[in-house]
Amino acid sequence: MKTSEIPKALACAVRAARQAGSLMRRNQTLAKKINQQSQHDIKLELDVRCQKLIEKTLLSAFPHSAVLGEEGVAGVAGADWRWVVDPIDGTVNFTYGIPHACVSIALQTRASASADFVTVVGVVYDPFCDELFTAMRGGPALLNGRRIHASRKKELAEAIVAIGFSKEEAALRENLPVFNAMVRKVRKMRIMGSAALSLSYVAAGRFDAYIESGIHLWDIAAAGFILERAGGEFWRRPIPGSQKYRMLPNNGLLRRKLERIATTARKLR
Repeated sequence: MKTSEIPKALACAVRAARQAGSLMRRNQTLAKKINQQSQHDIKLELDVRCQKLIEKTLLSAFPHSAVLGEEGVAGVAGADWRWVVDPIDGTVNFTYGIPHACVSIALQTRASASADFVTVVGVVYDPFCDELFTAMRGGPALLNGRRIHASRKKELAEAIVAIGFSKEEAALRENLPVFNAMVRKVRKMRIMGSAALSLSYVAAGRFDAYIESGIHLWDIAAAGFILERAGGEFWRRPIPGSQKYRMLPNNGLLRRKLERIATTARKLR
């Protein structure tokens, strides 16, 4: 893949996301086959089918790329161009018939085998609202073709902040005190159940920030890039000893205020 092919890659990712979204809509009201479940998470047979459909579309167009997905890897091992895919972000919502879930596809590249990957394309598609969030390197963030911007709110009292609790006990212990402290400081807290959509909502100015720990790359790669192209801050840090992240994406104006509350709350837990 060449840099000049990034617009083609964006169009391909959009096509793949819409195909998977269509499959989600067709199965919305049908019984779901569960492959695996825990107290706070569910893996569906449809997750696998959606990823296979996405892989087929992406790798047919770009056979020398790789796919890193929630449901496994595919393509060329060690490739310098890779797709990062969450076929259904918000699987628990989807399983329970809550129409708040999406398809997330990012394209990343690196200059060499020793370099870090950087995202150059992001696509998040909500098939239930028919909302398509997109961005590519050097361009604006778009929602259904119209430019979007992160909010300009500076005061916590005016802010709507989303929070997620991942699926692990450690994440619950870390963020429940944050929720309890934050809910008294901001206008409203929201727990939506889809990291990619919550990030996209920050990009669109619907939310002003989002807090979560223990999140995977495929949950956030596409929407985090879209947020950056919308003028927001995709703040995240890897959690030592894992392949997960702690993050506080925001509109670019609120992070330090939110960090102070979160740090204090975690110390007092």
